[in-house]
Amino acid sequence: MQNLHRQTLIGLFAVVAGLFLMIVAIPNWVSSPSNVRNIILSPVFWPYTLSALTIVIGLGLTITGHFSSEDMSQEKAEVPGGYGRLLIMAVVMVIYMFGLPRLGMVWTSMLAFVATAFLVRTSHPKTALICAVCVPLVLYVFFAHIASVAIPQGNFVRLP
Repeated sequence: MQNLHRQTLIGLFAVVAGLFLMIVAIPNWVSSPSNVRNIILSPVFWPYTLSALTIVIGLGLTITGHFSSEDMSQEKAEVPGGYGRLLIMAVVMVIYMFGLPRLGMVWTSMLAFVATAFLVRTSHPKTALICAVCVPLVLYVFFAHIASVAIPQGNFVRLP
């Protein structure tokens, strides 16, 4: 087992997780009405799509790990401050949870995206800020206006 590379192990885990989702979890625990006209709006479409994507990525990681020349005998030094960043990320998640009812999902997601980007010390801060604003807004437009899914709005600023 020691000669297996990290990519191989992660890939095998991803394949098993994806298969579990497709074979057991989604059919048993996701209910879907039979009268859904658009397949994209079906409650089981996106879980199956993400499960299939997880399997494909897992297979890619497994193949990459199989042909990898990574030396597994040497331990890499731990990144300093890792536990502190993990604690800060836990605090960000708790703040996110309490911020959802007050600020709404879109605004809270923007702030959480920015906090996470700077917590991991991104090398592209301008791109992170642009994505922090654009990704939640685009997702809001899709779900609220195209898929007609109610997105939690805050008490202060409401989106159209």
